[in-house]
Amino acid sequence: MRTKGYLTDLVKNQKAGEPAGIYSVCTYNRHAVESTFRQALEDSSPVLIESTCNQVNHLGGYTGMTPGNFADYIHEVADEQGFPRQRLILGGDHLGPYPFRGEPAEAAMEKARQMVASYVSVGCSKIHLDASMRLGDDPGDENTPLDSEVIARRSAELAVTAEAGYTKYRQEGGSAAPPVYVIGTEVPAPGGSDEVEEGLKVTEVSDFEETVSLAKKYFHHHGLEDAWERVIAVVVQPGVEHGDHTIVDYDRRKAAKLNAALKKYPNLVFEGHATDYQKPEGLKAMVEDGIAVLKVGPSLTFTVRETVFALSRIEQELLEEDSSYSLSHFIENLEKAMLRKPAHWQKHYSGDERELQFARKYSFFDRSRYYWVEPEVEQSLKLLMKNLRSVNIPLSILSQYLPVQFERVREGRLQKDPEVFIRDRVMDVLKKYAYASGYREDWIGGRDK
Repeated sequence: MRTKGYLTDLVKNQKAGEPAGIYSVCTYNRHAVESTFRQALEDSSPVLIESTCNQVNHLGGYTGMTPGNFADYIHEVADEQGFPRQRLILGGDHLGPYPFRGEPAEAAMEKARQMVASYVSVGCSKIHLDASMRLGDDPGDENTPLDSEVIARRSAELAVTAEAGYTKYRQEGGSAAPPVYVIGTEVPAPGGSDEVEEGLKVTEVSDFEETVSLAKKYFHHHGLEDAWERVIAVVVQPGVEHGDHTIVDYDRRKAAKLNAALKKYPNLVFEGHATDYQKPEGLKAMVEDGIAVLKVGPSLTFTVRETVFALSRIEQELLEEDSSYSLSHFIENLEKAMLRKPAHWQKHYSGDERELQFARKYSFFDRSRYYWVEPEVEQSLKLLMKNLRSVNIPLSILSQYLPVQFERVREGRLQKDPEVFIRDRVMDVLKKYAYASGYREDWIGGRDK
C-alpha cells in the first residue's frame, strides 16, 4: 500500500460516491501508538498520526519533543511493531501561533513559521494551518472573534513557509509527498472545551464558505496556486462534542445543510476534530456525509487510563497483604502529579474539591494524559507491570475488572499480560474508527473482518 497521494485519492473517492475515510490518531501515549500500529496491521490499513502545536513544536512543546523527536519516536514504535514505514503518514495539527498567542503578532507568527518549517522538514505531509487565535497585540479582547481576513492572511503566510520548507526538504533528499493542507478550525481550542455545556452549534454554511473563499484568495495572493490544489479538507463543527461527563452524538439531520454545501466543492472534504466517544454507527455516518477525516485522541488515552486503573485495583487485591511487594500506587501517584502541576487541568475543570478530584480521574477530557511523562508516574506504571507479571492473575479477578479480556483469555485469543490487556482495550476503540473508515466490515472484536 502506498501512502503518497493517499489523502488526495481519498478525496477523489469521496467525491465519486465511495464513503472513504481515514482516522487520525493524535496522541504520543506509547500504549495508544502501539495499539494503532497493531490495529492497522490487522486491517491492512495506513496509519495517520498527528501531533498538536502545543504538544510538539520546534521549542519542545509540553512533551519536550520537537517534530524531529516526534517523528523519530513514531518511526521507532512502528519498527518495533513491524509496521512498514511506507504505510505511515505523519501530520501536524493546529499549526499556527496558538502556543505563542500571548506575544505580539509579529513575534508569535515568526515562531509559528519556524514551527511549520520544522514539521515539514521531517516529512510531515498533512499540515493543518490554524491562525484563528487572537495574538497579544490584536485589537479587542479574548471574547472578540478574530477577523476572518486576518485568519486567512496569516494561514496563507504559514503555507508560504511550508512550501519553501518542502522545497528545501526535497533538495536535502527527503522523499515524503508534497504536503496536503487542512484549513479552518472548530470552536474549541486544542486540548478540550466545555462547549458541550454551553450549547453546541453546527458550523454555519456561510462561515464554511467564507473560510474557503478567503483562504483561496490569500493562497493565490501569495502565488500558491499549486498548493491550493493540495488543500483537501476544512475543519468544521458537525455537531459532535464531549464534556466532562457528557457526550453529544452525531445527528446527520442537524448537519444536513452543512453537508449539502460541501457537495459544491469537488476537491474538499470535512475534518472532524471532536469525534472521541462517538458511537460506531455515528462515525460511519459522518464518513458517509463527507466528514472523511476523523480525529481521535482523548478517548484512546481515556481507555489506557481506565485499564491501568483496573489493573491497579487487581494489584491491590492480590498483593496488598504481601509484605514482599511494594505496590505501585499508580492512581495515587497520578493524582499527586496532577496536583503538583495543575496547569494542564486547572482551566478545564470546575467545581468544589470533590468535583475536581473526580474530574481529574474520570473526565472524558482526560487531562490526566498530560502527566504520563512525569517520572514518578512512569516509574509507578513500570512497577505495576512488573508486579502483575510476577503473579498468575486469577481468571476470577480478571473477570471482575476486565470482563471482555477475561473472555478472550478463556477463548485462547489473548495472552494473560497487563500490557496486552491495555493494547487490546485500545484496539477495541480503534476498531470502531476502522469500521467507519471502511477498513473492516465490523467493529466488534470477535466478528472481525
